[in-house]
Amino acid sequence: MPRGFIYNSMFIGEYQHTLDDKGRVAVPAKFRSELKNGLVVTQGLDKCLVAYTAEEWGKVALKLAAMPVVKSDSRAFARFMLAKAMDLELDGQGRVMLPDYLRRYANLKKEVVITGLYTRLEIWDKGSWEKYSANVSKNSAEVAEKLGELGI
Repeated sequence: MPRGFIYNSMFIGEYQHTLDDKGRVAVPAKFRSELKNGLVVTQGLDKCLVAYTAEEWGKVALKLAAMPVVKSDSRAFARFMLAKAMDLELDGQGRVMLPDYLRRYANLKKEVVITGLYTRLEIWDKGSWEKYSANVSKNSAEVAEKLGELGI
């Protein structure tokens, strides 16, 4: 059962969906109005895909473009995010066609999990998400303590 909501362009929640044989996945219904003008999907960290509204992607891309090109880490990260990015649109049924190279990168099989992370969505292979989520849960007290030092 899907959980979550959207409020003032905020994506939150966890949703399970199925990738069809053509590489399409349904976007959670509550997010579709925010993505009606398109979305950008690219490689994410931790072997997932990350999706932004076109407007939010513009902000991210500007930050990536502003990174110093003389630093190899900056160039590498900009390439990682920008070179594999793809402009996509929802079809009439609220699905998005994920390019094969992105599906391979994230090891997406049949079952996927879409997570809302405020300004972006992440698309995970269900098994990978479950492993990642279990590990984070196991270490949550340690992570919370570290983040507490940052005022979170």
